[in-house]
Amino acid sequence: MTAVTPTAGELAAGVRARQLRAVDVVAAALERIDRADRTLCAFVEVWHEEALRRAAELDALLDAGGGGALPLAGVPVAVKGRRGLSAAGPLLTAGAVAVGATSVPGPGTPWQTWGLGARGRTVNPWRADRTPGGSSAGAAVAVAAGLVPLATGGDGAGSVRIPAAWCGVLGLKATNGRLPSADRSGLAAPGVLARSAADAAMWWQAVSGEAAVARPPLPVAAVWSPDLGFAGPDPEPVALARAMAERLAAAGVVRLVRPRTPVRLRDPAPAWLALRALHALHAPGAVSPGSTPEPVPGRAVAHRVRAENDRRLAGAFSEAPLLLTPTAPTAPHGHDGPGDRYSTSLTWAFNLSGHPALSLPAGFGRDGCPAGLQLVAPHGREALLLAVAREAEARGADR
Repeated sequence: MTAVTPTAGELAAGVRARQLRAVDVVAAALERIDRADRTLCAFVEVWHEEALRRAAELDALLDAGGGGALPLAGVPVAVKGRRGLSAAGPLLTAGAVAVGATSVPGPGTPWQTWGLGARGRTVNPWRADRTPGGSSAGAAVAVAAGLVPLATGGDGAGSVRIPAAWCGVLGLKATNGRLPSADRSGLAAPGVLARSAADAAMWWQAVSGEAAVARPPLPVAAVWSPDLGFAGPDPEPVALARAMAERLAAAGVVRLVRPRTPVRLRDPAPAWLALRALHALHAPGAVSPGSTPEPVPGRAVAHRVRAENDRRLAGAFSEAPLLLTPTAPTAPHGHDGPGDRYSTSLTWAFNLSGHPALSLPAGFGRDGCPAGLQLVAPHGREALLLAVAREAEARGADR
């Protein structure tokens, strides 16, 4: 279902070497979007004139001998939602060209799974009767369908990782608080959706200022947990993720270790929901002037759950620098909704704890839809996640 298109690295190298024109690269991306988005509904806005003008400016700069060091020269990128351009400054500085805003849940739709594009409901590129996940729905679809090589996302409970898993692409959530975020609750962190680890690493270098991702000593010790002790995932996503973990081990990328104590977290749902409610209560305009806010039920419980899970995760990471789990507890559901299942049950613990996490494609279920393997690392270790993902691709463990 996904198109074979050049990577961000290949496009940028071609533009910098003047083998490709940025205008042509961007025009081709816009043409793909115009053709495919009638069905996919991945975009809420497409910025034809602005993108072509930006590409022409880049070509003029490069023709004049400037801008040769731009790492993302001419790379078309999509940004999450209509307000996503405000967070794309580092990418534009690196030479990328923003071509449009991708879909997020529309009014009245559950935030966990849906996207609403300008032409209608966003569909999974592998099966149109299934959701792509969310809330970075259109971003995952745009990358999976080959419309753009990179799309920005935001992850408050799994909103990058779940659509990455269900659309068969790579999705990275940064360490909470490491990059600027408009989310005052502290639960959300910026992220990226990409077709390859190398492309995701280019995003990371642009937004973080870190040097190129170095190859870690292999294999990297990793602890496997099918459910984090509470989540109750379906058997098929667990089996697909476990098989992917075993392929990583067979390829020499990771070494699966049995921890002294199994990873058993407390269910983060009450804590996450209480902290989100607290943020909403204290948001501007949420309380009438002169009134006293009511206390949020469960606030003390939320802090206890967070502290206890932080302690348990610290124990896990003292034994291995990687924790592996399925990304989502179910296969992609239909557009009528997930019922009473939380698609976030395996992801939002790491928004609460702040750990960086990455979803790696992990094959396909019986329904023909992709699944994901989630890799979690200690705070600030995004480079480790990207290096492991890159080694997985290089060694064919992702196939």
